[in-house]
Amino acid sequence: MTSTATARHVLDLPLPANDAGAATVRDYLIALLAELWNEEAGFSSKAPFGNSGWQYDLYPPLVLDGLVAGRFDEDGELEDDFEPASADVLILAAMAELGWVPS
Repeated sequence: MTSTATARHVLDLPLPANDAGAATVRDYLIALLAELWNEEAGFSSKAPFGNSGWQYDLYPPLVLDGLVAGRFDEDGELEDDFEPASADVLILAAMAELGWVPS
């Protein structure tokens, strides 16, 4: 189980430049929800901000902060062997900290 303090910490992690224009994980998740709301049936879960693999915008800060294991290649991208499962647990906990998440 992820603590509330950890979930709050995840929300405040800074993000590198991204297609959502979000400065933090919190900002990104709010932008994602706003995109879903605004696009309604036209929402693209594959590329909500124009690019696929958008979940990978949120993973590097978790690795850099030492919350999940991972390595970066010479271009600063996560190595192909990165396993997102533990990162996803933290992101879901951060979402829950923003508000109720249905099970």
